[in-house]
Amino acid sequence: MKLGVNIDHIAVLREARQVNDPDPLQAIYIAKEAGADQITIHLREDRRHINEWDVKRILENSPLSVNIECSIDPDIVEFLADARPHRVTIVPEKREELTTEGGLNLESIYDRLDSVVHFFKAREIEVSLFIDPTKEAIKSSKILGVEWIELHTGEYANLYNSLYSNLSHTPHSIDELRTSRKNLSKALTQSLKNIKECSNLAKDEYGLKVAAGHGLNYQNVENIANIKDIEELNIGQSIIARSVYTGLKTAITDMKELLK
Repeated sequence: MKLGVNIDHIAVLREARQVNDPDPLQAIYIAKEAGADQITIHLREDRRHINEWDVKRILENSPLSVNIECSIDPDIVEFLADARPHRVTIVPEKREELTTEGGLNLESIYDRLDSVVHFFKAREIEVSLFIDPTKEAIKSSKILGVEWIELHTGEYANLYNSLYSNLSHTPHSIDELRTSRKNLSKALTQSLKNIKECSNLAKDEYGLKVAAGHGLNYQNVENIANIKDIEELNIGQSIIARSVYTGLKTAITDMKELLK
């Protein structure tokens, strides 16, 4: 199982004080030494953390392949087409959201998405679509001609955390998951089953490479890592959060051990 380390939250800390420290560029060398397989960053429309300066320096210096998440904003698409990362993962984006909430609504942006996918592929950039684990989304991804999909694991992660952590006792509890433990357990089992079935469908029937991510942490990742048809996980917040206490290298190696 490959690990893409998302280093956005290093830039979040930098931007909190509007200074040049910590520098996300330093993280790429630590990530390689710790056994990461890929660097993942998200160039958001509001540039709230990673910016063009970061993208250029990381692409010029990274010893690992670089996966850049982005929307289909025309300016960002043009910039990344010129920058030529190893892979672009197209994600939905709302200015007001704290983090990406769910997969792409492929039907609503199909024509524009089709154009963007072909635009990137013409420049020999791999394209991945960040989608909810549904059969319809997987089929549409295949029709669009992408090489990769990344399955959104947010529902699974929220259910797991609500059932097995103290999330429900914190200010960050999720209102729609305020239900009995029996119901949470049943929903968690179904969510995991759905991810497994969709991973198998994408790989075996449609020949797509399958990644997954969102909300994965040191407690809930093993169930996802054990799905044979998923070959890559992209994880950021939980790794960077742990690194505050353990250091980044240890945080990454701890995650790599769980993926085994």
